[in-house]
Amino acid sequence: MIKRHNRWIVYSIVAALFWGVWGVIAKLIAEDINPYTNHFLFSCGMLVTVPFVFRKCVAVKPKARGIGWGLIAGILAIAGNIAVYNSFASGGMAAIVIPVTNLYPMITIAIAISFFKEKLNWVNAAGILLAIPAVIILSGESLLFDKPSVFFQNFTFNAWLLFALVALFFWGVFSAAQKVTTNYISAEWSYMIFIFSSLLIAIAFWFAGLINFDFKAGTLWLGILAGMLNGLGVLASFAAYSAEGKASKVTTIAGSLQPVFTILLAYAFLSENLTLLEMTGILLAIFAALALSYEKPKPTGATNIAPLQIK
Repeated sequence: MIKRHNRWIVYSIVAALFWGVWGVIAKLIAEDINPYTNHFLFSCGMLVTVPFVFRKCVAVKPKARGIGWGLIAGILAIAGNIAVYNSFASGGMAAIVIPVTNLYPMITIAIAISFFKEKLNWVNAAGILLAIPAVIILSGESLLFDKPSVFFQNFTFNAWLLFALVALFFWGVFSAAQKVTTNYISAEWSYMIFIFSSLLIAIAFWFAGLINFDFKAGTLWLGILAGMLNGLGVLASFAAYSAEGKASKVTTIAGSLQPVFTILLAYAFLSENLTLLEMTGILLAIFAALALSYEKPKPTGATNIAPLQIK
């Protein structure tokens, strides 16, 4: 049985699993619809998950401050997505954009240590150092390793790189805002507000004429399924924060393990090859997750009396 104080680890892994499955399905429809239509289907898919959390939301009235932070978190996440879309539209190479934006947990870690005063032991720090190369390796783009000279030659400061860095920043702050949101309201309410903000932006895309409804029925259902899975991943991440998971740990574990699940599932069901580089990245990600989940044992005779809180 999982101890109560370790539930955040399980929720973090579940979030990575849902996002990993989402990654496989997203590959199947990526070429059939534009990013804005993808977001619209993503939002519709999240609506399917509302019955899972509705009852708990009705039972508790949310705090206004929690609602505010929830809206901020949702807007930051979608703004990061839009920045990525614009990065590609401005000529950004996937081989550079994806590895750069996937390093967003580093922003969350900086915020968690600087503003949340989160403390990490040396094992956790080693986990972060392992997670960085794991995320880059598992980004799906190996130009940095295959042709490093070409990678850095194209790594010039222009519009596409600016958009990529904006996405990196927004996603990192989004993860930190998730943690703050769960300080005021439940994981279920945090998720409901996230869905609301996502729907508002999807409707804005619709009125702006950015959504193309000319797609096959199969694409429609796969897009909704992808949105549902991604939404459940967001819900699991909120649950991890609500279970007292540190922002620096939850984000890094989920972020590094997500591509592990995507690659393994693609290997099993899409007949994709598993390269030596990917296997190395998988091992690094697993060791990173184990190191980040480590907590120093309490000294013998330590009591469980909670520290005095000043209100």
